[in-house]
Amino acid sequence: INAHAETVASKPAFRRAFRGRRCLVLADGFYEWQKQEHRKQPYYIRLRDGRPFAFAGLWEHWEGKEAAMDSCTLLTTTPNEVMRPLHDRMPVVLPVANYDQWLECRGQDMEPLQAILRPYPGDDLIAYPVSTRVNNPSHDSSECLNPLR
Repeated sequence: INAHAETVASKPAFRRAFRGRRCLVLADGFYEWQKQEHRKQPYYIRLRDGRPFAFAGLWEHWEGKEAAMDSCTLLTTTPNEVMRPLHDRMPVVLPVANYDQWLECRGQDMEPLQAILRPYPGDDLIAYPVSTRVNNPSHDSSECLNPLR
């Protein structure tokens, strides 16, 4: 379950984690599926220069009757010009300059945090179609990153 950046501070499921359990989720890319006439086409999205990046995330610890569980969610926002043809939301990719601000949990006004939860600049992202092999979790190889020919 993703958390909408626009409402994360007020939604009961996420507001406590937003106040004190923020995290960075490291990645070098992500997939999104574009709805087409009779199928969904997977796309791989990454930074144009190929360097790793971090999503804005929240974490939670749950105590159950039988076991404890840690969970994580990504924040999403409105899409930029690269993502708009693929989906109506995109994950919040934080600029490196905002990592410390996102992780600082003590005595911070929440409004400045809301201001950094915006679409990542589209000119820094690249998206390209990939094989539907990514639809099967057992296909865990770099082939899943190759552009369709």
